[in-house]
Amino acid sequence: MSPEVTLTRTPGRERAGADAERLITFLYHQHGRALLSFATRLTSGDHQWAEDVVQETLLRAWRSAITVDESQPPVRSWLFTVARRIVLDGYRRRSARPKEVGDGALELMPEDDQVENMLSALAVSDALASVSEAHRAVLQELYFKGSTAETAAAVLGVPVGTVKSRSYYALRALRLALEERGLTSLR
Repeated sequence: MSPEVTLTRTPGRERAGADAERLITFLYHQHGRALLSFATRLTSGDHQWAEDVVQETLLRAWRSAITVDESQPPVRSWLFTVARRIVLDGYRRRSARPKEVGDGALELMPEDDQVENMLSALAVSDALASVSEAHRAVLQELYFKGSTAETAAAVLGVPVGTVKSRSYYALRALRLALEERGLTSLR
């Protein structure tokens, strides 16, 4: 039967790495299961948080330089006290922060103001009006109605090459008209 580990502080923390590892392993094997069960109850069944609490408790035990000492009281009560304090600190931290909300609140937010889009549409409409009638007709067929160059040529009664040429010059004229109105790029 292994000796009971009790709380004794070693001055200066001159503990070798192997001794510390043996101590933490011993503490975990002796008290880990009970400590995890206790922490799980304290965290309302949050197993991951409880595991973090056990890990932090053992880390604090290592930092406190716990050693085997028969004349001191048992360390289990100290470990449980440390775990309880870690959980309480966690609850305090959570209550100090604003409560997190899901995406539902975002769905209730009003949409962006449509004024910017409306002003851009008016500027495009005004710029389109400044383009010649032949160019405007090609742009309407190709970009607003989504027609192919062949379909647009048939509707407008001009050759396909003319539609392509007019669309090139119409876009240049439209870009220039938009730049004059302060719109360099459209969304």
